[in-house]
Amino acid sequence: MRVAIGAGSWGEGAEDVGSWNRGAVRKLVILWDFGLALHLPGSTGVGAVRTRWRVAIVDDHERSRAALRAAIWAAGGEVAGEASRCLDATPLLDRTQPSVAVFAVGLPDGDGIEAAAEVIARGTCPVVLFTSHTDDALVERATAAGVMAYLLKPLRPAELAPALDLAIARWQEARALRARLEERKVIERAKGAMMQRHGLTEDEAFKRLRRTAMDTRRPMVEIARAVLVSESLAPELPAK
Repeated sequence: MRVAIGAGSWGEGAEDVGSWNRGAVRKLVILWDFGLALHLPGSTGVGAVRTRWRVAIVDDHERSRAALRAAIWAAGGEVAGEASRCLDATPLLDRTQPSVAVFAVGLPDGDGIEAAAEVIARGTCPVVLFTSHTDDALVERATAAGVMAYLLKPLRPAELAPALDLAIARWQEARALRARLEERKVIERAKGAMMQRHGLTEDEAFKRLRRTAMDTRRPMVEIARAVLVSESLAPELPAK
């Protein structure tokens, strides 16, 4: 029996062997594709490895950007995009929506801290400052801007992941705190409106809001917003 794979020349039993061979090759291809789906970064296949973070880089030095790229990839992250000027930073982040951004301090067209402050004020993402020095004046300006963490030049790859994780964690905590404070303000305003409209005490107004939230199985802040938006809802709240 002769088998010439891919040559189209078969001897005795060629049909059976050929069928077996084609089936085996098909299985190998499926297994290979499945293996790639398991291990390729960014894959969406079954068992795909999730990207740790998507990072935007704003730095005008190619060597620094290359060091960041290598460290990000090695830590299981993805580079969302790069820019080398302050002018390009906000459009880059708006377009790519990264998990976190790394900003150099000195950029050709301006101050990296000011550019970072604009990004942070817009609520786009947390910012890690990438700098060769950390004097008191710089730290004070960066803190006022809302910078969440620092990386020192030249980059030590082992320091990257802790800095990015810390920045993201602090950012999430700050956003959660702001959300809770905003909800509390809405509830306080709703209580004030109910106290004025119905002559209630603060405790009575709070109990009405809480009772309605429980009866409707909705968050109290939603009830409070409804009170503020629609005067017609107030008379429908339970009396006790």
